[in-house]
Amino acid sequence: MDKNSVFGLVIIGGILIGWMLLSRPSAQEQAIAKHLQDSVVQYEQFQKTKLASALKANPTSGNKSSFSDSSTALTDSAKAALQHSAYGDFINASKGENKIITIENEVMKVNVSAKGGRIASVQLKNYKKFDSTPLILFDNDSSTQNIAFTAYGKPFTTDSLYFTADCGAFNITGTTSKSLSMRLYAGSKGKYIEYIYTLTGNEYMLGCRINTAGMQDIIANTTSDLKFNWQMKTPMQEQNKQTQQRASTVYYNTIEDGVDNISVGAEDKKTFDKKVKWVAFKQQFFTSVLIADNAFEKHTEVESTMEKTSAKYIKNYTASFSIPYNPQQNGTFGMRFYFGPNHYQTLKKYDVDLEKQIALGWKIFGWINRFLVIPIFNFLDSFHLNYGIIILILTIILKLLLLPIAYKTVLSSAKMKVLKPEIDEINEKFKNEDAVKKQQATMALYKQAGVNPMAGCIPVLLQMPILIALFNFFPASIELRQQGFLWAHDLSTYDSIYNFGFAVPWYGDHVSLFALLMTVSTLLYTWSNSQLMGTQNQMPGMKWMMYLMPILFLGFMNSYSAGLSWYYFLANMITFGQTWVMQKYVIDHNKLHAKIQENRKKPVSQSKFQQRLEQMTKERQAQIGTKKK
Repeated sequence: MDKNSVFGLVIIGGILIGWMLLSRPSAQEQAIAKHLQDSVVQYEQFQKTKLASALKANPTSGNKSSFSDSSTALTDSAKAALQHSAYGDFINASKGENKIITIENEVMKVNVSAKGGRIASVQLKNYKKFDSTPLILFDNDSSTQNIAFTAYGKPFTTDSLYFTADCGAFNITGTTSKSLSMRLYAGSKGKYIEYIYTLTGNEYMLGCRINTAGMQDIIANTTSDLKFNWQMKTPMQEQNKQTQQRASTVYYNTIEDGVDNISVGAEDKKTFDKKVKWVAFKQQFFTSVLIADNAFEKHTEVESTMEKTSAKYIKNYTASFSIPYNPQQNGTFGMRFYFGPNHYQTLKKYDVDLEKQIALGWKIFGWINRFLVIPIFNFLDSFHLNYGIIILILTIILKLLLLPIAYKTVLSSAKMKVLKPEIDEINEKFKNEDAVKKQQATMALYKQAGVNPMAGCIPVLLQMPILIALFNFFPASIELRQQGFLWAHDLSTYDSIYNFGFAVPWYGDHVSLFALLMTVSTLLYTWSNSQLMGTQNQMPGMKWMMYLMPILFLGFMNSYSAGLSWYYFLANMITFGQTWVMQKYVIDHNKLHAKIQENRKKPVSQSKFQQRLEQMTKERQAQIGTKKK
């Protein structure tokens, strides 16, 4: 080795010695390490001594495992050192008693857990489950709520730490409000993370404010957002699990795009980097909503999955939000929880589009429900009538509103009945001819008589939006929930007069009498309509289809809302009565026939559309004739 090599080794050695001196533990760290080491030695000696004594007293036991609990051997100072290493300034909050603090008003009871400072469960006082037990929106075992952050170089979540409670009451505009402060202290009274919950009057809205104070030296100074996590399993609340599952999902309201939801039949996760106003964990008739006073600014995630392991729950919901945090100063973030019913007027009064969680139907169907059906329903409800009677009156009102359309339908059918002898003659005359010729002759007769064969379809199409709107309204109406009528104990779900004890494919495990009445009334109306209109011998394939469809529909309606089946039954019977009265007493068939005959004598004028249609028919006939040759 030359002198350069020796010189280089000396330099490297000096660097290593300097690094070891600079990086060696401080006196305090060395003391803690020595104390822990001494504690381990004491523990091992303690175990040996205790085991020897036990074996001497009972040499045949051989039970060494019962003396292996390390927690009994470590000294208090060693335990404290380990806990301080794990929890830092949260060491005092790492242990405590998991007390439940309750705040309540006239409509709900909110239980808050000391561990995590979180909302552990919510009971709605004015409602019951399908089995008449108290209605709990979620309980302690099926929900989580925490704030996640980084401190001392490792992650923390508040649901593993104990909060200190402070209750109070104050007045807002003459109404007594209850306030609950839950603080997570970090070593001193001036350093904490805090939830403030506020409950007012008979509201379903629970105020919630997140405060941070003196956390600049605790939470990592690179932190710009705290993560607020919320999770819930929705419990079985209603009689029909499948119906509840179809109506339950996560809704959300983004500032830019408005209200939307995860498809009710899907398991999906969505992430938003845009502003979010609120997120709702919706059940069939109830909902839990987290609403920001302004907005959740960044990175909101929501997810909905099916519950596959427990019959007690329906779906699993999770959501996470970013709460702004400034490491240089104390901070506060305001938001609210809505825990309550999916009642249209109750949700609408908060003016943040919460009512759009109620599935009233797409576009025109939703408009009909919002601006026609719901106002009438609420007006009738103000008289405190039985809901079966309210549905009866609502059906009569809607049928009266649709009476002009119903008259047009019956009149068109009456014209077709008057023309039936002439139509039969045409069918007989051209029975051996090409179908196109028979069609041309039939259309010529319609033109001469001034009858539009499609006129009867247009009024029916005009009535369809109301029928579909009500198909959405009744199953979503919480007013019908647990409201009995006749033999039905709950108009919001199916009525059952007999249970099979087993499931019948397509039909179900029970017999719904309202669904049967609806089906029988539909078949009766179909039969009577064909008799009154004189169409019983026409289009046999279509005739049997008209009878088959109500029977197929019975399998669906058997497990659906009894209120909806009751409405359809009433609508069928009222329509049947209207048609019979119009046919017998309003429409004079002799005068109608005479008028049609007068029309046939008049010159026929054709619109451009009719001319084009006739030209197309002739061209089609010419093509058929060419092919035959």
